[in-house]
Amino acid sequence: MRQEIVLAWFDQNKRDLPWRRSTPWGVMVSEFMLQQTPVNRVLPIWEQWIIRWPTPAELATAKRSQVITEWGRLGYPRRALRLHESAAIIARDFDNKVPESLAELRSLPGVGEYTAAAIAAFAFGHSTLVLDVNIRRLFARLIDGVQYPTTSPSKLERELRLSLIPTEGAKWAAATMEFGALLCTSQNPNCAACPLKRQCCWRRAGYPKSEIPRKGQNWAGTDRQCRGTIVQALRENKKLSQKKLEALWHDNSQIEKALKTLIADGLIETIGKSFQLAN
Repeated sequence: MRQEIVLAWFDQNKRDLPWRRSTPWGVMVSEFMLQQTPVNRVLPIWEQWIIRWPTPAELATAKRSQVITEWGRLGYPRRALRLHESAAIIARDFDNKVPESLAELRSLPGVGEYTAAAIAAFAFGHSTLVLDVNIRRLFARLIDGVQYPTTSPSKLERELRLSLIPTEGAKWAAATMEFGALLCTSQNPNCAACPLKRQCCWRRAGYPKSEIPRKGQNWAGTDRQCRGTIVQALRENKKLSQKKLEALWHDNSQIEKALKTLIADGLIETIGKSFQLAN
């Protein structure tokens, strides 16, 4: 493939996302929020966070209840707590500055291999191997000729994608991510507008469907929705009894289970016979 085509496309089509012109801390916050959450939902919450907590030290002083409340409806609120924990470590051990090295980034709560590589690339310009779902899908179609990549990248996939990184490695990560997010989308990719369509192995093969059916994420009635209902209710009310929480859901046993897991995760706590967001 011709990397210069992707980079040129990016120069003309990249979105003006605020974290792209932010501090390393702003980039880190965005990466936590963007895990399993689309950009349009992250944008307003990210902006509120950066205004309220522009540095790790300022977030570190916040109560957990404040952090969970400001997380809003982004989902997976444990991410908010991990970010809060990371902020305290950065303020204490790294002079209030997001560390640059992959090893130091990986030492922080909630920072895995992908998130560390993304922060290193987008905050510090390092040529790291960034493989999010958009990038993996782009390469799966363009190079491998399949509709979707495997569930997780193999050692061979990592080696092959690493060999593609040009001199402008950080820009390459952003460009391929944007390409997958805007053109080579999961559903209804805009192949007509793709500048790489003549090189695409998936197109050449006749757009074969993936042999492994992709299941959409269920939401209605799940434990995750039940947990989200409880957390949102406690964002809106200082404290609530179990009876009042049970009135919000159709299955009392599911509420009881959700309360136990939310307490175990450090998201809520008991106060007398009632529940509140963890402080």
